[in-house]
Amino acid sequence: MNNGDVSQGRRRFLIGATSVVGGIGVVGAAVPFVASWNPSAKAEAAGAPVTVNISKIEPGQQMTVEWRGKPVWVLRRTPEMNENITTLDDRLRDPESQTASQPSYVQGPLRSVREEYAVLVGICTHLGCSPQFRPEVAPADLGPNWLGGFYCACHGSRYDLAGRVYSNQPAPDNLEIPPHRFDDDVTLTIGLDPEAA
Repeated sequence: MNNGDVSQGRRRFLIGATSVVGGIGVVGAAVPFVASWNPSAKAEAAGAPVTVNISKIEPGQQMTVEWRGKPVWVLRRTPEMNENITTLDDRLRDPESQTASQPSYVQGPLRSVREEYAVLVGICTHLGCSPQFRPEVAPADLGPNWLGGFYCACHGSRYDLAGRVYSNQPAPDNLEIPPHRFDDDVTLTIGLDPEAA
C-alpha cells in the first residue's frame, strides 16, 4: 500500500465525518429557530379557555376568574335582581346591546345564556379601570334610584347587573361579555362558545 492510497482513504473519512458533524450542526441550529415560531406555553395559556366550578356561588354573589389576563366576573343573580334589570331600559345608553362587544348567542336585557348567571369582563369601557360590584339597592352614596350594579370609582361610570351602562356616563359601551358555555349545571368554560352556537 502506498501513501497515496492512505491519503485518499483519510480524505474520504475526514470529508464524511465533517459532513456528518456539519449536518448535525445545521439541524441543531434549525430546530430552535423553527421552534421559536411557535407560541410559548405562557402565550398559549393566556388564550386558553378557563373552566370553573360555579356550584359555590350563592345567589347575589359573584366570583372573579382570570382569562387572557382580564378579570371575568361570574355573577349569580337572584330573581329580584333580574326583575330590577328589566325596569331600567329608559335609563341606559344601549339597553338592547346593539353596540356592545358580546357573542351573538347572548341576547335580551339580561345579556346571559342562563338568566341566573351574568358573565362579564370586569373592565370599564371608559379607560380600563375595574368597577366595583355594588349589589345593594339605594345605598346613600349612589342614590335612591340605584338598583344594584357595578360602579367605576375612577370616573363614576355606572352599569346595571347585566353590565349595561347608564346614559350620560363617561363609559361609551356596555361591559364586554366573553365567549362562554355551561358544560353542565356546575361547570362554566370561559373562552369557548356553546356547541350549538
